[in-house]
Amino acid sequence: MLTSSCCERVSAHACLHFPILLIVQLVLEITVTMTLQWTAVAFFLYAEIALNIILCIPFISARRWRSVFSWRIWNWLTPYWNKCFFTMIMVLIVLFIDAVREVQKYSGAEPMHDVKINPNLFDNVHMKLFRAQRNLYISGFSLFLWLIMRRTVTLLNQVAVTVENSAGLQAQMDSAVKAAKQHQDDNLKLKQALLNEEKAMSAKNQVLKLDSEKLAGQVKTSEEAVRKSYAEVEAMKRQAKGLAQEYDRLLTEHHQLQNVKSGDKKDL
Repeated sequence: MLTSSCCERVSAHACLHFPILLIVQLVLEITVTMTLQWTAVAFFLYAEIALNIILCIPFISARRWRSVFSWRIWNWLTPYWNKCFFTMIMVLIVLFIDAVREVQKYSGAEPMHDVKINPNLFDNVHMKLFRAQRNLYISGFSLFLWLIMRRTVTLLNQVAVTVENSAGLQAQMDSAVKAAKQHQDDNLKLKQALLNEEKAMSAKNQVLKLDSEKLAGQVKTSEEAVRKSYAEVEAMKRQAKGLAQEYDRLLTEHHQLQNVKSGDKKDL
């Protein structure tokens, strides 16, 4: 009994100054004179620690967790999740307040006054103070990790949704880039076709220009020939008119000569 009492006294004093040692002592003494409610809260804390560690495993992606959270059992539990969450918060807050009250109760001046009156109560008071502090840490860490776990699950879902959206946006961007490259290639082909057509049209226009210049030269030559023909016709007309006048003159003279000859014959 003396050894057990000394061990509890040393453990209590060590845990007052070193919270980490208190957590280790909590794990080792989980089955030592702990009430049912605090045993349940302690196991709930261990379960929270295990779940948070599992949720923080780096090689399990957020998309994998989202697929796990999409199981049918979670869909069935979804209507009750918020009620369970807030109920656990209320229970843990009540237990935390009760643990704070117990710590203040056994760390006050009144228990120490009783210890001075009855020195045999020293170990009992420190044992109860240790248990109250242990319960305080259990309920406090349970409440804290419960909120952390809720936030972790929410962030994992948001990260998974963001990853899916980014994957969809990446696919859309890739398709848009592919379509842009296709349009660019089509534009280059169209520009090349237009350039070739323009070159062909330029060559045709050059040929047509040469043909038009050749035809213009032929037209000019034809106009010169027509002009010369008109001039020759006019000259032939003037010549024919002169010949007609000369013919008329000669014909008149011939008639006059005939008339003269006929008059001389009558005189004879």
